[in-house]
Amino acid sequence: MMTHSKKVHVVGGGLAGSEATWQLAKAGIPVILHEMRPVRETEAHITANLAELVCSNSFRSDDHEANAVGVLHEEMRRMGSIIMSSADANSVPAGGALAVDRHGYSAAVEKTLEDHPLVEIQREEITSLDQLGGGLSIIASGPLTAPDLSNQIQGLADEDSLAFFDAIAPILHKDSIDFDKVWYQSRYDKGDGQDYINCPLDEEQYNAFIDALIAGDKTEFKDWEKDTQYFEGCLPIEVMAERGRETLRFGPMKPVGLTNPHNPTVKAHAIIQLRQDNALGTLYNLVGFQTKLRYGAQVEIFRTIPGLEKAEFARLGGIHRNTFMNSPRLLDKTLRHKSKPNLRFAGQMTGVEGYIESAACGLLAATFTIAELQGKEIPAPPITTSLGALLNHITEEANAETFQPMNVNFGLMPPPPIQKTANGKNRKLKGRDRKAWMAARALEDHGKWLAGLDLE
Repeated sequence: MMTHSKKVHVVGGGLAGSEATWQLAKAGIPVILHEMRPVRETEAHITANLAELVCSNSFRSDDHEANAVGVLHEEMRRMGSIIMSSADANSVPAGGALAVDRHGYSAAVEKTLEDHPLVEIQREEITSLDQLGGGLSIIASGPLTAPDLSNQIQGLADEDSLAFFDAIAPILHKDSIDFDKVWYQSRYDKGDGQDYINCPLDEEQYNAFIDALIAGDKTEFKDWEKDTQYFEGCLPIEVMAERGRETLRFGPMKPVGLTNPHNPTVKAHAIIQLRQDNALGTLYNLVGFQTKLRYGAQVEIFRTIPGLEKAEFARLGGIHRNTFMNSPRLLDKTLRHKSKPNLRFAGQMTGVEGYIESAACGLLAATFTIAELQGKEIPAPPITTSLGALLNHITEEANAETFQPMNVNFGLMPPPPIQKTANGKNRKLKGRDRKAWMAARALEDHGKWLAGLDLE
């Protein structure tokens, strides 16, 4: 591998920027990674660490045999992803999901990049695209891009930026939980079978909890925020509660697949789960409990949950405004800005939603940049793969008029062909069989694409 003479600038040290930096550096390309923290803080970050996880500590399902997110994990592992290797090295129990000790994971990413001889990390705010010198750059500054740079990016198109609200779930200290009322169990005993702490509610407790959520004191939005949409995949729990009394019972509080050993003959009306948040197992987060409740209301309401009456919170939930681009209109198939082709964009600001999707976008932006620097044209990953389906959605498939952030899912991929039964009848694959077939196809097609890239 030869070291390339031209440097690439990467703006933003989140998951997308860190992944892009790593992919470029291991391909022999010098990188200047610009991260504004701690020179300038954001509304959501707590530390100045690279690849800090702001919301949950979960990368969601790690099942590469029947889940599109798990397939994306595996595709990225096969491409030497720093985000995946650091997550694997700092995983904590989470059933069939991949969750991490957020501080150990972030520290691993940061140290790996700091130790690489081709990576220079500059702690400074980029306020103008002119600071990047006009060469190839990847903008991965995220949904919390500071106003000056955000205005510069917005100036590349004759339209307003889109925006949505994203919410953060609370984290509490394990030793403040009453284990006479809760128990360890994964839903349907997945993983080690003991990866979550479960808090059961009967019907009366559940209804009182819903009433409290709806009536609770909530964050007031500024005038310029009032028309901003929520992302459907990360709704605050009180917004879900307002949509109907049973909504939470079919969402993060569903009681299925769990048995209360304290009262095994009585089925809980609803169950709240807590997931380990650090390697020591001292912190747990309330799964799916993103919220815009004010801090005082959170403490009062969440302490009505059985087992959490004396809960001590390491961090309460919050809400912040995220912005993203109209990527189907602004970006080409290789994530280049159509009016400024020396700039590629990556991460949540492109309209992908989720940690791993953001990192995957950074990986793709770097891969296309590597090819461009080597004077090669490479095809996009097939849309039958998780990487390709995600890329296709944000650059071509989505309707620019109604574009919304999207997680990777099998619905972005072509469906399986009609199968023939032994007696010659047509049969559509359904359920897990359908997912397993699509997962296997994705990894096979990804392998073929990767083998044909011919990158040095």
